[in-house]
Amino acid sequence: MSDEPEDDFDPTIWSPPQRTAPAQLYLISPQEVGGAFPDRLRSALSAAPVSAFQLRIKNVDSHERARLAEPLQRICADHDTAFIVNDSVSLAKRLGADGVHLGQKDGEVREAREVLGPSAQIGKTCHDSRHFAMEAGEAGADYVAFGAFYPTTTKPSNYRPHPGILSWWSSLFEIPCVAIGGITPDNAQPLLDAGADFISVCQAVWGQDDPGAAVKRFQQVMGF
Repeated sequence: MSDEPEDDFDPTIWSPPQRTAPAQLYLISPQEVGGAFPDRLRSALSAAPVSAFQLRIKNVDSHERARLAEPLQRICADHDTAFIVNDSVSLAKRLGADGVHLGQKDGEVREAREVLGPSAQIGKTCHDSRHFAMEAGEAGADYVAFGAFYPTTTKPSNYRPHPGILSWWSSLFEIPCVAIGGITPDNAQPLLDAGADFISVCQAVWGQDDPGAAVKRFQQVMGF
């Protein structure tokens, strides 16, 4: 499923540039982040380097999200992990978060930049669309996210980009690309080979009894 007109683009012909550094892990929160979750987050971030953690909780008002975010943001700061807020520029501003991730219906990159400033990390969901990705890059996004590459229960999606879209992007642009959607240590390799700079995961870590062990498995696959 695509948001751009059909053309003769063939993602299989693109080869990514030679990787100079390992890809990085980008964790997305589960819906429930109270209770024992701060300890689970601490375990995950202590196990191996994690580049970013995105707070993604739905159907909760901004005051409650801010309350839940406070301990998680401190844990991320202690582990040098960027704390990213999903969807809400206003909440990212309120928290002094490291950045915000915007869906296609969650606002514009330029407007987020005006509110959050030049140092904020702003990412944009681009599904399977090269057009969306180029628009985001031109607007000043710090990264673009493609997916879902595999079936996922975290955020069900009809979009199924070919891994070659990662190769196309990384061959032409310097802005990092994130692969998302149903990724596990067992199926991540094709996305890494295609040129993903970040692998974004949720259930494959938080659905495990030991999130630290799950992070270590990903880091082994990613070359750390």
